[in-house]
Amino acid sequence: MGSDMRAWLSLRGRRLYHWMREFSELGVCVLLLALGVLVLTDALTMDVDIAQRGPVGPKTVPIVVGIGLLVIAALLAVDVLRGGRGQAETGEDIDLSEPADWRTVALLTGVFLGAAVLIEPLGFPAAGALLFWGAAFALGSRRIDRDPLIAAVLSLLTYVVFNNLLGVPLPGGPLMGAL
Repeated sequence: MGSDMRAWLSLRGRRLYHWMREFSELGVCVLLLALGVLVLTDALTMDVDIAQRGPVGPKTVPIVVGIGLLVIAALLAVDVLRGGRGQAETGEDIDLSEPADWRTVALLTGVFLGAAVLIEPLGFPAAGALLFWGAAFALGSRRIDRDPLIAAVLSLLTYVVFNNLLGVPLPGGPLMGAL
């Protein structure tokens, strides 16, 4: 390969790199476009076996969401091509030179996995209370007088809302028979 060809390729590569940096937000547009097409395709090919009551059926919301994603992708692409840029992230008040707190990550992972294992034998209210209390402890709360009570109330409220109001069955466990 001659030196003229290398120089030409190098120039083309630099131009492509600068173009990609300048219009990198178009990647988000492509992602939104693909997601919109996926949602619309799935909604339009949905097999609806249930009897539909009224004009709104199970396809309505996915179709609206899919169209919304396509519209947002198009509007964002037009904005980016006209020179619009997203505002740079200002960041949080964190010190990036400090190492990650792997102890907290491990505690949260253990609490989550423990709740997942205990939800069937103990039921959601007890496992959820342990999850809420364990997460509060892992994140630094040491109020042993208050945290278990708040965790129990949150867990019971969550159980009642999902199980009784929304009709999403959750395992009650042996304590629900006593209540």
